[in-house]
Amino acid sequence: QVQLVESGGGLVQAGGSLRLSCAASGRAFSSYAMGWFRQAPGKERELVAIISASGVNTDSSDSVKGRFTISRDNTGNTVYLQMNSLKFEDTAVYYCAASEVGASRRPQAYKYWGQGTQVTVSS
Repeated sequence: QVQLVESGGGLVQAGGSLRLSCAASGRAFSSYAMGWFRQAPGKERELVAIISASGVNTDSSDSVKGRFTISRDNTGNTVYLQMNSLKFEDTAVYYCAASEVGASRRPQAYKYWGQGTQVTVSS
């Protein structure tokens, strides 16, 4: 089992940057694929970016490609989401999640979830 705690959210102007962190506690962090998802009011939870357990493979949604970067530090049990060139439409609660079945674009594949961190982009 793994516990996840996100941090780094906040209010930023359009065009600005934020870095989200997700600290994991529990056993065998390096065995979990990790993902960042987001949910805006009235919308379904959607994929932002995913990373394999080793950190070698990553993927992201078309809406954030070229702007957001996912990375992980298996020694420090942390996964990051660097967000650049933020847009108003990036406003959402951002969640990190851990998967035991590999990196997947589907939220249903992720067994463990953090509590979320709010990102608000002002236009």
